[in-house]
Amino acid sequence: MQKKDKNTTPQEFIFEKKNYTIMFAGLACIALGFILMSGGGTDNPDVFNPEIFSFRRIRLAPTLVILGFALEIYAILVPAKKKKAQDK
Repeated sequence: MQKKDKNTTPQEFIFEKKNYTIMFAGLACIALGFILMSGGGTDNPDVFNPEIFSFRRIRLAPTLVILGFALEIYAILVPAKKKKAQDK
């Protein structure tokens, strides 16, 4: 059996719950942007489909993807609150 050292500190995570929440929101935003970008193709290459130039695919979806990446960067840069060590 190994004895537990009383002086060991508990493992600390780099990010807090707030950081992970922002990261998942950014990931969802990126995924939604790529889902909105998909589609609009045609089975016949000789037929032009103007639907590929819709507002959703040209403006909305790329804006959501960029917003998602910005949220990811923000989630990484948000400082975590440091817990004060208790002296005993």
